[in-house]
Amino acid sequence: MRGRMMRKAARGALAAVAIAPVFGCGPSPITSTRIETSIETTFANLVELQVSRLRLPPMRASNFGVTAACRKQAAASNAGAGDWVCALVWQGPDRRMLRDTYDLFVTTDGCYAANLEGETFGGPTLKASDGTDVRNLLYTFEGCFDVSASGDEPD
Repeated sequence: MRGRMMRKAARGALAAVAIAPVFGCGPSPITSTRIETSIETTFANLVELQVSRLRLPPMRASNFGVTAACRKQAAASNAGAGDWVCALVWQGPDRRMLRDTYDLFVTTDGCYAANLEGETFGGPTLKASDGTDVRNLLYTFEGCFDVSASGDEPD
């Protein structure tokens, strides 16, 4: 009985070692392209919502023209989980071009937390046109993207 359990455990360990290269080696599914695409969409949707909450004339997310350029901090590779910096260029409600920089922490499952560098948007709360305080949705936010291998474009 003990021999059978040992063989079963050994087979399980061998299978784990054989499978490890499939999941643990090779290029990371976390790339600047995936992060940029995700943060552009998430940011534009949040700006659209924020404009509404500030009681400004409505605009669609696509009208903000958000473009992101992201790079991994202090790393030889521009891929993988960890600390990233993303510069966003976008068109504000007044049609003026704006530039903001976010620090991101990206996890292995493709989710990230984005925190604004500096005080570009005035902090965690803003005043709406009617004087009420509203949460600044652009100050810090979270998002996720698909880390499956299909459909990825090389960096």
